[in-house]
Amino acid sequence: MQLQLKAVLTAAPNGVQLRHRTERFTSRSTCLVFAVGNVLARRISAAGVAGMTHARNPKIAPRSIYDLPSALAREVELDEHLRGKELAVFLDYDGTLTYIAERPALASLSKNMRAIIASLAKRCTVTVVSGRDREDVEDLVGLDNVIYAGNHGFDIAAPNNVAVRREEGMEFTERLARVASDLQKELAGFKGVLIETKKASVAVHYRQVTAETRKEVPLVVARTLEQHPELRLTHGKMVCEIQPKVDWDKGRTVLFLLEALGLDTPDVIPIYVGDDITDEDAFRALKGRGIGVFVGNDSEDGFDERKTSADYIIGDPSEVGRLLERLAR
Repeated sequence: MQLQLKAVLTAAPNGVQLRHRTERFTSRSTCLVFAVGNVLARRISAAGVAGMTHARNPKIAPRSIYDLPSALAREVELDEHLRGKELAVFLDYDGTLTYIAERPALASLSKNMRAIIASLAKRCTVTVVSGRDREDVEDLVGLDNVIYAGNHGFDIAAPNNVAVRREEGMEFTERLARVASDLQKELAGFKGVLIETKKASVAVHYRQVTAETRKEVPLVVARTLEQHPELRLTHGKMVCEIQPKVDWDKGRTVLFLLEALGLDTPDVIPIYVGDDITDEDAFRALKGRGIGVFVGNDSEDGFDERKTSADYIIGDPSEVGRLLERLAR
């Protein structure tokens, strides 16, 4: 399948210059690389992604996880809905393609899941959208026919490294390093905390902190972040994510890629599969346009209280594999 990359932003207001290239590519050959920084996120928003987001997702309130139908139980319904359409599949990594591990380094992709993703990528465009550094998730998945969006979409790359690099935003590297240093001091008394400094974010993992003190970690992180107003705090599964305070998230990443890859057409149905709170931005962005599939089950902390904008649910990564196998047919 051959795609035309388009709508890659060029010059932006206020003298910001963003280099761009337009390439033709197949899903298994040279594509593009984006490094999306703070300025680029603002300019994409100004160029209309924000308007596209609001136009597409009707103001439908999130609903209880228990109200979602099973994607596997509704396979016939899904097949009918997707019949004759091209797919664009977006996948979270941790908790979706792999089970959540005690430490990020332990969440390796199974050979079977890698084979399923490779097969699906021959049929349609597949993007892995992760909070991990792009290079990290790219190494973990290990496929050259998949697009990778790391750091919640701040760093996007396709195969073979044809580059469009960020011109500005390097000041956040120092700021993130400072907040990481502050957090190391503030959280020194919590055994089991893991602070991960990434290209465009800092993650504070507290899954291994004792249950008695676990709830205190996000409070300490929030208090520390008060001294860094240029950064924002988001929450995931036993992790606090500190990012540049810009108008960019997984939802805007998905909408941008659909536009850039020429997939923003009625004959393409985007499907987003994810388990984390950060994936809700993508579910909302695709509401009324595509399909959101939440991954989770009632054995997880906070499941009962979770509200979602997804359309379907599946229980765990093994069921994700079954769904992707079906989509690959």
